[in-house]
Amino acid sequence: MAIKMRVLCYPEKKKLLAIGNMIKAEYELNVNSVDRIPPAYSCDKERIVILAINLKGNLPDDYRLFVRELTKARTANVAILTAGDDVAVEKTKELLAEAGTNFIDNVKHIKMGLFDNKVTDAEKTEILAWVEEIKASLA
Repeated sequence: MAIKMRVLCYPEKKKLLAIGNMIKAEYELNVNSVDRIPPAYSCDKERIVILAINLKGNLPDDYRLFVRELTKARTANVAILTAGDDVAVEKTKELLAEAGTNFIDNVKHIKMGLFDNKVTDAEKTEILAWVEEIKASLA
């Protein structure tokens, strides 16, 4: 079943983009469904936006301003896949609450090293199972 979903990465790291492209291939998403933040194409009536982030502590201005604009008109639900810390996730959650968008409380934590650019088979299985859980929770 096709679903209107986007994966947006911040910062634009190879592993985060690889995860986004893996999800795009698995769910046969549109051409512009994997992008950086702020995206080249705006979100419009998305069912799910997955924020793939690697942030610690304070949020950068461009990221913070983008998240504040994720209203219900742009996306119904937002999920977070993170290699950062819980402080950034909590701050993002607060911004989404202000915008009025549904935050999916199932946050996926991944490990990402300095030269860790590849998605292992185990990570692929875990991440795709996580996406399936999110989809199932919205049905």
